[in-house]
Amino acid sequence: MSPALPYTAEPVPETGAIQDLRVRVGAKTWHLWGRDGLRREADLADGVPADSLPVLLGAGLGRCLKRLAERGPVAVVDREDPIEAVTGLRAAWTNRDNVLWIAAGTPDQAFARLEAWQREHGGKPFAPVLLALYRRLDPEFYAPLHHRLDGAAVFQGKIRYPKFQSAKPRVLFFDSDYFLCREIRSALAANGAECRPLVLEGGKTGSQRFVEELLRAVVEFRPDFALTVNHLGLDREGRLAGLLADLGMPLASWFVDNPHLILHEYAHPGAENTALFTFDAGNLDLLRAKGFAHVHHLPLATDPDRFRPGLSAGAPASWAADVSFVGSSMARPVAECLEKADLLPELRDEYPAVAAAFGASGEPSVTAYLSTRRPDWADALRDLPTTENRLALESLITWEATRQYRLDCVRRILPFSPLVVGDDGWRDQIGPGGWRQLSRLDYYADLPRFYPLSKINFNCTSRQMIGAVNQRVFDVPACGGFLLTDYREQMEALFDLDDEAVVFRRPDEIPDLVRSLLADGQRRKRIAQNARRRILAEHTYTHRLATLLSVMRQTFSSPA
Repeated sequence: MSPALPYTAEPVPETGAIQDLRVRVGAKTWHLWGRDGLRREADLADGVPADSLPVLLGAGLGRCLKRLAERGPVAVVDREDPIEAVTGLRAAWTNRDNVLWIAAGTPDQAFARLEAWQREHGGKPFAPVLLALYRRLDPEFYAPLHHRLDGAAVFQGKIRYPKFQSAKPRVLFFDSDYFLCREIRSALAANGAECRPLVLEGGKTGSQRFVEELLRAVVEFRPDFALTVNHLGLDREGRLAGLLADLGMPLASWFVDNPHLILHEYAHPGAENTALFTFDAGNLDLLRAKGFAHVHHLPLATDPDRFRPGLSAGAPASWAADVSFVGSSMARPVAECLEKADLLPELRDEYPAVAAAFGASGEPSVTAYLSTRRPDWADALRDLPTTENRLALESLITWEATRQYRLDCVRRILPFSPLVVGDDGWRDQIGPGGWRQLSRLDYYADLPRFYPLSKINFNCTSRQMIGAVNQRVFDVPACGGFLLTDYREQMEALFDLDDEAVVFRRPDEIPDLVRSLLADGQRRKRIAQNARRRILAEHTYTHRLATLLSVMRQTFSSPA
């Protein structure tokens, strides 16, 4: 785009220090400032708000630029070659660390470059300063750019506001039908928080419509922070994270599954504006290593309104059992990951042995395990062509290790004719006889009625968890059931292992424990009651969300 008007520029006075610029456009003569130009231009800097990003539309005599550059970053949009030939400002300032000079392109291209510069400087609002002469010289360039910058500045004023200024927090919740979303909504209400849900429709990543609704909600609802589970809504390229950072909107993401399998190769430009909460304390160092400064342990819990005693009336008689187990055989996740990983034949043959060794190692990270114990597999992982292939291989090792461990544990309860609730993979792996099977039960409608009908609810934890406990540890006692579970290191901070839980540390301990517990109904009843009492006092989702809200307030509250 060429200047709208051809012109020449001359210094005023023609010798000595320049006090003004004279511009000749045909037969007309225009001045940049007229009398007292140096002072008038310098005074423009006084009108630029603190904690903003000044954008000069025209460098003029350089006096305003000099004062603004002494305060912090400043951008200059000036492509006037005749004026540059007189002042030499572009040549003098282009390579300064805190000065962005844009001298070419369309208004759209200039604005895009300014937006990128804004993101580099924390998303502070623009403060455009338009020198009137430049608008007259090229109205098709400077006028629309000024309009967009001015509009952006007004919008920034609406979206960048102090956070946590009232006792009742306001939460923008990325909602879906995913596990825990119902509990989170209920727990926010129980904590007196105002919640505005943004529904993720048709996938885990927010659509353009979702982004538009987010912007509308920020302006209308003025939330203190956004909340999501397992990073749902955020894209791998980091666009939504970058937008939240630009908006000055803190983000809380609560990981209730292995965060490494979710954050794998994610871009996250808003890390300093994000607090991550993980159900497994063993993930804290991993998340800090990814560049997140605000990382916290927040275990799972239960909703005592949904999981409570007295709901089993009318349940099918076939649900009653001495011993039951609810869980996936992991056959399908293993098969899906094997297909997605697209391994070479020799690796396909060996992955069960690699997974078994990984499961026995105690190493929480598949990548770390392969790097130290199986460098040939580490090389194979790096050589896979896509991110999806690499993630599938890591998931394959994790899920296969879980499948083997879970199968070993369930086989130990077969002498007690257990009821196994899950997929058909169990029948393929265990074979017929000596046990009963139910297909999957609905988490909300069925499990609160199912758990109390078993004398022993058996539990063995996924290998994706480093030392954490899973959902059943809370849900089963909450509705009056008794649980036998594998030992998890983090369980000791949640329950008294003498009076509130019974654990096995090795699979070979399972048969004797089951036998003794079946013979001692009083012990089962006492421990279940003690566990429920502790859960109601400390381990509900209302407790967890109270912690999360407190951490977010302490971390991101704006000064009064």
